[in-house]
Amino acid sequence: MRGEFVRVEVAGAVATIRLDRPPANALSRPVSLELQEAARAVAGDPAVRAVVLWGGERIFAAGADIAEMAEQGPAEVEPQVAALEGACRELEAVPKPVLAAISRYALGGGYELALACDVRIAGADAKVGLPEIRLGIIPGAGGTQRLPRLVGLRVARELIYSGRHVPAEEALRLGLVDRVVPPEEVYPAALAEAEGWARGPTRAIGAAKAALRAAAAGLDEGLAVERREFLRLFETRDKAEGMRAFLEKREPRFEGR
Repeated sequence: MRGEFVRVEVAGAVATIRLDRPPANALSRPVSLELQEAARAVAGDPAVRAVVLWGGERIFAAGADIAEMAEQGPAEVEPQVAALEGACRELEAVPKPVLAAISRYALGGGYELALACDVRIAGADAKVGLPEIRLGIIPGAGGTQRLPRLVGLRVARELIYSGRHVPAEEALRLGLVDRVVPPEEVYPAALAEAEGWARGPTRAIGAAKAALRAAAAGLDEGLAVERREFLRLFETRDKAEGMRAFLEKREPRFEGR
C-alpha cells in the first residue's frame, strides 16, 4: 500500500507503516484515513507477523493539524477526530504485535497513535504528551481512555491537566514509553524487536492481545463520553483563543468559557 501520506513497506515478516507528511506529520483527516487503510492491510496480510509504526527520523507525529481545526466548530471537527480515533482503533485491533518507533515528538494525536500500539520505543531526545489542554480542548481520539489504562489515573490526570511535554527518560519512568535508545537507533531498535516478535507464536500473541483488550471493559462508553466532551469544547472561546495563540506563536489567554 502506498498512499499520499502513508505507505506500508514489508521486509521479511515485518511491515513498517510509514507516516510521511512533512514537516510534522500533522494528522489531518486524509492522513488518518490512510492510516486506517494501512492498519487493515497489515492486519489482513498473513505474511506480516509484526508491525512498526514510524514517522521518520525527524519526528513521529506532532498531533492534529491545528491550522485546519482552528476555525472549526463541533460539526466540522467531528469527521476529523472520528478518522483519527478510527486509525487508533484499527491499529489497536491488528492481531499482531505493533511497535511505535518514536523519534523526537509524539504529541497529542501522535501520542494517541502510540498509545494504540503494544510497545513504544523512544529516542533519548524524544518528548511525548497530550498537550491539548493548552489549546482549550482535551484529547479526542482515545487519549483520556488509553492513558489511564497504561499508567493509572493519578499520572494520567497530571499529564492531561498540565498538557506538558514529557522527556524520554521521565516518560520511561512513568511508563509512557517502554524503552529509550539513542536517537539514531530508534527505528533499527524497533525493527529488531519486531523481528523478534515475528519469530514467536504470533497467533497466540494475537489471541492474548484480543483478550487483554477485552479486559479493559467500558472503553466504548469512555470513548463516547470523550467524543461528546471534545466536540462541546469546539463551541468555547478558550478553544478559539488556544488555537489562535498557537498559530500566532504566543501564550494563550484563557477565560474559562
